[in-house]
Amino acid sequence: MNSVDTHNKVDTTPEYSGVEFARSAEDFPVARVDDIVLAMLPGRDGVGLLASAWPISRPLAELTRADFYFYESTLPDEAAFRSRVFETAEHKRELRRLSRQTMRVHCSTPWGPSQGATLYAEGIACHSTASHGGFKLSAERNRKVHPTLRTQGGWYEEDAAWAIVAITFPHLFTSYERRCAEKTMKDGWPDAWETIFGTVLNPGESHEKDRRAFDRQHKSDWIVISAIGSTHQSGFVEVIATLGGHRDERAEERRFLVPGDEYKVGRFGFVIDEARHGAYDGPSDFIGWRQRISP
Repeated sequence: MNSVDTHNKVDTTPEYSGVEFARSAEDFPVARVDDIVLAMLPGRDGVGLLASAWPISRPLAELTRADFYFYESTLPDEAAFRSRVFETAEHKRELRRLSRQTMRVHCSTPWGPSQGATLYAEGIACHSTASHGGFKLSAERNRKVHPTLRTQGGWYEEDAAWAIVAITFPHLFTSYERRCAEKTMKDGWPDAWETIFGTVLNPGESHEKDRRAFDRQHKSDWIVISAIGSTHQSGFVEVIATLGGHRDERAEERRFLVPGDEYKVGRFGFVIDEARHGAYDGPSDFIGWRQRISP
């Protein structure tokens, strides 16, 4: 990990006043932003794990891993952690400038009865339920959503579709929320993004476009759909693969042996190299394995 001096309190500019960095009792980076405490927990291969907790009033130097319970993403180094802390400070500062109102609302949602709502603006409310939640747009507000993204009832769930609301009404969201919405849109709705903004997403800019390209490139290749360490062939992984990685019940399945040190699954699956990964018809570690062949 890159070494960064995190033993200081940052108060040189108004936008970062109240941001405090320190080392925990277990010597990992921690920071406080208002009532939120962030940490970069040690992970595998030198990669850190961003974690948070609230409210915690104890000194940062006394905290341990057990104090944190919400895990967000991985971090390559302490510089990235520091940037994420400042991003959180920016987000909270901008939130204070927005006129969102929390209220109790008694209504039904696609995810169950509303247990509360945050009003972003007239006709734009975000509901929470016991299991899920999302935005409800009034008919007038919903007409402003691009036709390729608009839902008939004006409901937009909180996991991904919230981003549709954010790009339609960007002035109601913080800079951090807008960046998250942009990534979500590019990853999940690349065609709509390109249409709305008149651009073309390049490789690496959209998870969905990259997945489509992978599927086109490997539609005739054997792609692993299941794998298990082999007890019959030491040092190998026994895999089941189908053409294009299809999981249709009628798809032909074949087994291969892949050296254990080579079996690293990529973003969209492991592609069999028939010149190197031999077909295998010996004893199987897959319980009840039986080859399926399309008629």
